Amino acid sequence: MSAPTLLRRAPRPGAGRPQLPGRVRRPARPLVRVGRWVALPVSVRAAVWSLVLLAAILATAVATLSMGRLGIPLAELPGALLENPGGKTGFVLDRLRGPRLVVAIGSGAALGISGALFQTVTRNPLGSPDVIGLGAGAGAGVVLTSLLWPGVVPVPVGAVGGAALAMALVFVATGRGFSSPSRLVIAGIGIAAMAGAVTQYVVSTVLRDHGMQLTAYLTGSIAAVSWEHARTIGLVLLVVVPSGLALAPRLRLVEMGDELADSLGARTRPTRVSAVVVSVVAAAGAVSVAGPIAFVALTAPQIARRLTGSSGAGIVSSALTGALVMVVADLVVQQAPWADGLPVGVLTGAIGGAYLGYLLLDERKKGRL
Repeated sequence: MSAPTLLRRAPRPGAGRPQLPGRVRRPARPLVRVGRWVALPVSVRAAVWSLVLLAAILATAVATLSMGRLGIPLAELPGALLENPGGKTGFVLDRLRGPRLVVAIGSGAALGISGALFQTVTRNPLGSPDVIGLGAGAGAGVVLTSLLWPGVVPVPVGAVGGAALAMALVFVATGRGFSSPSRLVIAGIGIAAMAGAVTQYVVSTVLRDHGMQLTAYLTGSIAAVSWEHARTIGLVLLVVVPSGLALAPRLRLVEMGDELADSLGARTRPTRVSAVVVSVVAAAGAVSVAGPIAFVALTAPQIARRLTGSSGAGIVSSALTGALVMVVADLVVQQAPWADGLPVGVLTGAIGGAYLGYLLLDERKKGRL
C-alpha cells in the first residue's frame, strides 16, 4: 500500500517574499480628485481636525458678532446676515464687526499658509515670516509706499516689495540660504531691526500727524478695517490657497531631502522658489490689511501639525488654525476688560514670544542651534 500523498495548497502570491521585521502595511490614503490631473491624498485625522477647527471658527465668529453691549442678539443674527438691515444692527454688521471679523479670518489664514510653506521649505520650525523679518520688511514697505508714492502705488504692492527685499537680504546674510537655524534667527533679527529703524524714522520725522495711526498699524491692528481690506485679503487667498495646494505634494517630497525628491520628480529648486514666492505674497497680503501680526505664522503650522499628525505643509489645517488664532485673539481684545483697546498684535506677540522661546530651547536640546 502506497504512502498517503500529502496535498498542499498553492502558495499565495507574495507569500514567499521575506517580511521586514516590524513592518506594518498601512491602508492607502483616500484621494480627492480635482479634474483629471490633480489628486490630493487626504488623511482622515487631518480631515476630522479641520472640521473641528472650522466649527470653532464659526462659533467664535458668532460670539464676536453677538457679545457685548453692541452685539447683535442671537435671534436676530441669521436674518441680519441674510438681509441688509438698518439701524444699530446694520451699523454693527457693516461698519464695526463685520469687516473686522472677515479680515481677522482672512489674515490669519494667509499667515498660517505663509508659515506652513516657509517652514516646510526650510525644514525648520523657526523658519517663519516673523523670525526672518518678512513681517517687518512688509511693514516698512507699506510705510515707504505711503510716504513716497501716496495713492500711486497700492499698499499691497509696497508690502510685497518690502517682504521680498527682507527675504533676499536674509538669504544673502546667512551665507547658507535658509538651511542653518542659528544663522537664520540671527540674520532675521538683524533685518527686522533695520526695517524697524526705517519705519520708526518715517513715523517720527516725516509722518508725525499720522504717527499714532501708523504705530497701531505696525503693532498689528484690525480695529479700523473696512470691506475694502476684506476684499483685498480675499483676493490674496484666492491666489495663495490654490497655489499652496498645488505645491503641497511636491513639498512633501522635498522634506525627505533634495536628492530623493529630485529622483522622484519633485524638481526641488523650482518648488522651493515657488513656495517662497507664495509665502511672501501671503504674508504681505496679511500685513497690508492688518499690519505685521506677530507670531501667528510661527505658531499656526506647528499647532496644526501636532493636531493632525501629518507631514508636509498642511495648507488647509494651517490656514484654519491661523484663522482661529486670529479670531480668538480679536474676540479677547474686544471683550476682555484687561485687553480693552489693545491691538490684536500685542496679544499674539505675547503668546507667540513665549512659544518662540520654547522652540529655541527645543532646537538647542536637539543640537540644531
